Amino acid sequence: MASTNLVVVTVPHHPRQVPGPGFLVAGRYRLRSKLGGGGMGAVWLATDQLLEREVAVKQVVSTEGLTEESASDVRSRALREGRMAARLSHRNAIAMHDLALESGEPWLVMEYLPSRSVAQILHTTTTLPVAYAAHIGAQVAAAMATAHSEGIVHRDIKPGNILIANTGRAAGTVKISDFGISRAKDDIANVESGVITGTPAYFAPELARGGEPTEASDVYSLGATVYTAVEGEPPFGVDEDSLVLLHRVARGEITPPTRAGDLTPALLAMLEPSPGRRPTMAQARDQLARIAAGPGGNVGAVLQSPLPRNDSAIPIWGLSGRSSTRSNRSAPRTESGLPAARVLHPTSARPAAGPAPEPTPPTPTPTPSEPVAGPPAPPTPPTPPTAPTLPISPAVIGVGAVILLVLLMIVLVVAL
Repeated sequence: MASTNLVVVTVPHHPRQVPGPGFLVAGRYRLRSKLGGGGMGAVWLATDQLLEREVAVKQVVSTEGLTEESASDVRSRALREGRMAARLSHRNAIAMHDLALESGEPWLVMEYLPSRSVAQILHTTTTLPVAYAAHIGAQVAAAMATAHSEGIVHRDIKPGNILIANTGRAAGTVKISDFGISRAKDDIANVESGVITGTPAYFAPELARGGEPTEASDVYSLGATVYTAVEGEPPFGVDEDSLVLLHRVARGEITPPTRAGDLTPALLAMLEPSPGRRPTMAQARDQLARIAAGPGGNVGAVLQSPLPRNDSAIPIWGLSGRSSTRSNRSAPRTESGLPAARVLHPTSARPAAGPAPEPTPPTPTPTPSEPVAGPPAPPTPPTPPTAPTLPISPAVIGVGAVILLVLLMIVLVVAL
């Protein structure tokens, strides 16, 4: 029996380079540092070497190790996000610059906005004044009204996706970001039946019950976001168990707002359980802008201007969150131990409604019939007496001179 020699040929495997600082995407975008991550992938600060500008580059989840069908789905989602964002051009929306391919992997190239998200700001302040929350909501609604006119539904409006520029001339500018799960109303490709995408705490009830996302569900999510900004937590509270929270959302029974003040009617309209009874995004924009402007204020300025800055306090976009690497030890602190910047009092913003602090009772002034309680004060040591000092006027000096002259004349007469 003849023997058979089995020859095994080993093909060297060249793993893909792991993206990191210095990595060059599509021969053009040089990665510098990671800005954050999300459900669709990491976001990097990069330099566009062709145009010599800073950009944000979003690395879509790698397709390595996936089946061809799954990899195709990931690429399709990235292309859809790029197309959706590119269709939207608005001063309050992050702009899409490019869709780059690196080793077959899609990367989204977007406007870079040095900023803090509303979620990061709330992590520091807990709540925002009513006028600030209305101003932010009005500008996001303005961008989303344009998106809806283009047939785009965002599907994930929440505090973490709303950015406020914190440096330079753009400081205070509000922008909605992350159209990663957005889609056009008529885009039926790659829609998985029965899969709910988004953040449950900001869901509309119809989504929690398995309905399709619509413009009305975006209005609800924005209302839930503004509610969170003034109340300190989402309208359905918080729960680590997403299913428990989802059932709560499906019932549509929100916790009534207690701090929203003039904003309450607008919030309740946006958080209406029935989608057909909610305002449109354009109507919500106008109502929020009127509240932010205040009686007799300029509604147009609210929609076109950055958030107002209070010169006597740190602006909200300059506050450092607890997760920030920058120390807050140098910040002035109140008697409760909290940073003084935690309490915001913008000059153009009305304070959030809520129970007024109890006035401090005046300290009673003791009378002779009401001795002061407590240990007696130590006696004050006596002050050594000092010789009285009498003022000498010019008249006294004159009289003295006359007397002296008379005495001299008498002495001379007697001597003679």
